[in-house]
Amino acid sequence: MKKVFISRNYKGIESAGGKAKTDVELILQGIGFKNIGWKQSSSNNKIIDFVLNITGILKAVIRMPSKGILFLQYPMKKYYAFICGVAHLKNTKIITLIHDLGTFRRQKLTVDKEITLLNNSDYIIALNKSMAKWLEENNYKGQTVTLDIWDYLSKYKNTSSFRSNDDQNYVVNYAGGLSRRKNLFLYEFSKHVDSFIFNLYGTGFEPTEQELKNPYFVYKGFVQSDDLISSITGDFGLVWDGDSIDTCSGSFGSYLQFNNPHKVSLYIRCHLPVIIWNQAAMAPFVLEHGVGFSINSLSEIKPRLLSLTKEEYNEMKRNTIKLSLQIESGYYIKQAMNKIKFDEK
Repeated sequence: MKKVFISRNYKGIESAGGKAKTDVELILQGIGFKNIGWKQSSSNNKIIDFVLNITGILKAVIRMPSKGILFLQYPMKKYYAFICGVAHLKNTKIITLIHDLGTFRRQKLTVDKEITLLNNSDYIIALNKSMAKWLEENNYKGQTVTLDIWDYLSKYKNTSSFRSNDDQNYVVNYAGGLSRRKNLFLYEFSKHVDSFIFNLYGTGFEPTEQELKNPYFVYKGFVQSDDLISSITGDFGLVWDGDSIDTCSGSFGSYLQFNNPHKVSLYIRCHLPVIIWNQAAMAPFVLEHGVGFSINSLSEIKPRLLSLTKEEYNEMKRNTIKLSLQIESGYYIKQAMNKIKFDEK
């Protein structure tokens, strides 16, 4: 049985979404999948991007195998239903890995329209149990398995050390979009940062006098992810989005209830245990694997860190290093593929 995928031009290859998709393609190649589109590219030119993607789809349609397996990464804009239709005409089964749900992420699709699209797929790899439950409750008819966490490929390693005493201040890092539109909470949070150091990495930050005057609140600017893996120091990575320090609110914040933020995997590769909103879809995974702790509000970070011993922290660190070895090897995509029971349909 021939196993194939369709590579694309990725304009934002350094972004979280682009990195996740290109990593998946590399892992698929390692387990015997062949690319039937154009070779992966990364042009930022809109015209070149359009031409490469549309001609790549046409090339893939011509090369579509009979009675094979096609792996797709969703969303695919306008082409998803068309490609699925061609594959089914050739009795080829479709596995779809969901990166984002338009119902939540862009809010440009109704639930019914999104489920209608996804019902073109025989098997779905959902990001987590919350997303899998949502698919089931909204009448997705195929088989669903979960990814659990994004794999993260990089040749770079982190060599940070364990904590040796309880006296030094903890350091919490945050990497991602820093604009007020996406993460307004950052501009309120600086008032609560005093007994630990909070490092910000990314673009779009507009510091006020309040942030500039706080010596514990440090803006580091943008750092490439590979450089971050090899050079970052500190103790934790924070996963929080939205408008408020009290809960993850707004469209970006509430989406954490269904999404797997790619930054979780980046933090793990940096050997940073994770602090995550307790209602996030990934919170159970973080707690189950002992790679961090969950909070209801950002105001809980200070007392939690003040009570955390070096022994407790170092156990989280050991678990994080162990998990890092798994996600740098493509373990979770491979595991998700192994969960699929191809004889059920």
